[in-house]
Parts: sequence; C-alpha cells; structure tokens
Amino acid sequence: MKELKDKLFTLCVFRDLLDDTVFDALFSHIKHPSAASYADFVSRLYKANGGDLGEYIKELCWGNENIYVRTVASGRKIPKYLQEALEAELDTLEQVSRLDKETLTAPLKYTGFLPDFRATELRLKEIYLHRAENIGRYGYGIYAKNRMFIVSGDGAITPVQHPDQTALADLVDYERERQIVMDNTSALLAGKPAANILLTGDAGTGKSSTVKAVANALFAEGLRIVEIRKDQLKIIPKVLDELSQNPLKFILFIDDLSFLKDDDNFNALKAVLEGSVTAKSPNVVIYATSNRRHIIRETFSDRDGDDIHRNDTMQELVSLSERFGIHITFSKPNKETYLHIVHHLAEENGIDLPADELNLLAERFALERGGRSARLARQFIDGLLAK
Repeated sequence: MKELKDKLFTLCVFRDLLDDTVFDALFSHIKHPSAASYADFVSRLYKANGGDLGEYIKELCWGNENIYVRTVASGRKIPKYLQEALEAELDTLEQVSRLDKETLTAPLKYTGFLPDFRATELRLKEIYLHRAENIGRYGYGIYAKNRMFIVSGDGAITPVQHPDQTALADLVDYERERQIVMDNTSALLAGKPAANILLTGDAGTGKSSTVKAVANALFAEGLRIVEIRKDQLKIIPKVLDELSQNPLKFILFIDDLSFLKDDDNFNALKAVLEGSVTAKSPNVVIYATSNRRHIIRETFSDRDGDDIHRNDTMQELVSLSERFGIHITFSKPNKETYLHIVHHLAEENGIDLPADELNLLAERFALERGGRSARLARQFIDGLLAK
C-alpha cells in the first residue's frame, strides 16, 4: 500500500484524477486508513456507479481529457517520454482498479461490519491503448460515453443526461426517407463527402425521431449529435470550430426550424451553409427539421408584391432550403399507412384487439385530433396501454 501511495503521489498524465470525488476518497484512505475513510470511499463509489471500482477507474481514465489523448486526437506524433509516462501510470491505475475490501481494510483494527464492493479485474492498459488507437470511434472526454449534447446559454457543449432512446426498430414506414438519412450519415463516418439535410413535412411524421434514431444506431461507429436551438444559430461557427478539432463525427441538429422574414438568425444559418462564415468541417453535417416547406413564414403582402423587387424577395424566402444538399419530405400518412403504424405498435406492445375494433378506435382518435400522423398513432397506443 505504501508503494501504491507513492505512485499515486507522482501521477502526471492522469493527475486530474486526484480531483475526482471517488478517487480522492480512495486516495485519502490509502494515505490514512481508517474505518471512516473506507466507508466514505465505498459510499461515494456506490453513488457513482453502484459499487464497481474497476469499471469506475476505466471510465474515469477514458473520460479524462489529458495531454496524451489530445495529442492522439490531433494526429500529432506521441513523444517517447509521454508514451512511457502514460503506460507507467496505466500500470498504477490498473493496480488501483484491482483493490478489494480485504486489501483496503487489512491495516484496520476495526472489527465491526464494513461494506463490500465489486473488484472487477480489467486489463486497463490494453483497453486504454486500444481505444486510443481507435479514438475516431470511441471519442474521449465528455464524448466518450455520451451520445447526445445540447449547447448551453454560454455556448458550451453539454451532455444530455437522459437522451432520447429512439431506435430505428421503433419507427414504422418512411423506410425510404430514413435510408437516405442513414446512407448520408454512413458516408460521413466513412470520411466521404456528406451533405447537410433538411427534413420537412407535417408535424408528427417522424422527422426528429429519424435523426435521433440514426444517431443512436451509429453511436458505436463514432457518431454524436449536438442539438442547437434556433436562437443560438449565430454561435454555430464557434461550435463548428470546437467540433472540427474532434476525431469523432457529428450531426449538428436544428429541430423545428422556421423564421420570420428579415430574421437575423436566417442570415446566420444561410451564411454557415454557404460557407462564407466558416469552412465546412469534414466531420460535421447539419440536419434540420421544419414543418414548413420553405422555412420562411410568408405573408400575403410578400406574395402580392408590395416589394419593388418582388421576385428577388420571393427567391430569398426559399433560398435557405436550397442550400441544404439533400431535402427529404415526410408526407402526412394516408389511412392505410396510419393504420399500419397502429397495428405494428399494437403488436409490439402486446395489445390484443380485433383488427376491425382497433381500426375503428384508431380512426376515431385521429379524427378527433384533426388528422393522422405517426405521433398520433403512438399517442393512441399509449392511451390504450394506460387503460
């Protein structure tokens, strides 16, 4: 234990780990063992991940944005001294990850009950070096285990704590539309040219769900999604600058996009799509959804021509949608498609009703709400489950 304590004092590459609440409690116990310090460490470990020290150390190491992973991510050559330091420290941390209750309580004279925890043996160095070699698939720091992000008020990219779990298998119909999104995103991951995509159509047809389901499906391949609000479009260049330095691939997602005429946010997004503000990042695509065909909310005066250059104005109103390389339309489902979605969801959720009765109830539900959509089909099935 004394030798391990001395090694932990000399951490350099992973020195930030000493500030982690669980690691700090463990180190404090190693330095000054007592029943109280042991219980404090185990309590923090329980809160962190349920009590698995090996898994905690592994995730802690890969979530650490140290000089080694930043150098790897940048594509620069790793100096010999840095490689040696990293591997020596990984040996130390692997030793830490294998500590168990018996080892930690051996110096104590306390004879009462002390809680146990899981001591999973991991080949930490082998795992870490493998992930570093494949950093474009695994990511590092906050991007290592998180798949969805938002942009906070100060422009910082922040993980979503409870991300949307929609899977491609959860979506019914619109296979052709989803395949276009999947193919384009797969091209991005393969390092091939990928287009920005605009998804338009009626509300509830699955535009946003499609984007999120594709992001979930390709997470293990190195894809992450960052959602940005319409009022944040002016900071897209800043976000792109940060993401462009990352070895992962990203969808910059703008949901429910629409503008008033002369909206400054319109010009900000248009400039980004044109590339006049920032060069297109090869690892980022912009996917936007809108319930409006041309995104801009037009007025009758726009159409009637109170503008001297009415044709130029109308061209400006549709110009933004034309700057997306791919435009996909999600049409409102007809009766057949709507009922197909209903029956699929009913079967998936174990609802056993005669087909005629299910159709009648589903149609009544849609008519009462003014139309059919995939979202309404889901709401209808949720209503049946609630009963």
